[in-house]
Amino acid sequence: MSVLSGRTEFENLDEPSLEELAAKLARSLRPGDAVVLSGEVGAGKTTFVRSAARLLGVRERVTSPTYQLARSYRGSLGGEAVTVNHLDLYRLDGLGVFDALEFEEYLAPDAITFIEWAEPALEVVESPSIIRISHETPETRRVEISGPLSGRMGG
Repeated sequence: MSVLSGRTEFENLDEPSLEELAAKLARSLRPGDAVVLSGEVGAGKTTFVRSAARLLGVRERVTSPTYQLARSYRGSLGGEAVTVNHLDLYRLDGLGVFDALEFEEYLAPDAITFIEWAEPALEVVESPSIIRISHETPETRRVEISGPLSGRMGG
């Protein structure tokens, strides 16, 4: 792990290490947080969300909402119920976020929201934590974290 000007980086993460990092980060989340995940197809964005959601008490199977655009799950944080939202805006290129779904409902103050392919919505997401996942090798990933979540990790 390295810390550079408000950004925390992790290198050489295999899939179990990526899952472990997601669980560690989930411990720092708070209701109202929005986490934007970026990275090429197959980088591990949904794997990351699945692991974080598991730590947040989600018992349902977490899958990519590419075709539904959004899924909501019931979880818990500190013994309190919390909604865990998972959005995938990949298919919204050229279509307004607000035309496709009632986006602000997913950014509720009592929810934790993960957004993949968030570019169409970045203008309306306030203070997101941004997680960039990239391939180092076919088996390893590099993760950069910036925003509020990086600061809560001590970075």
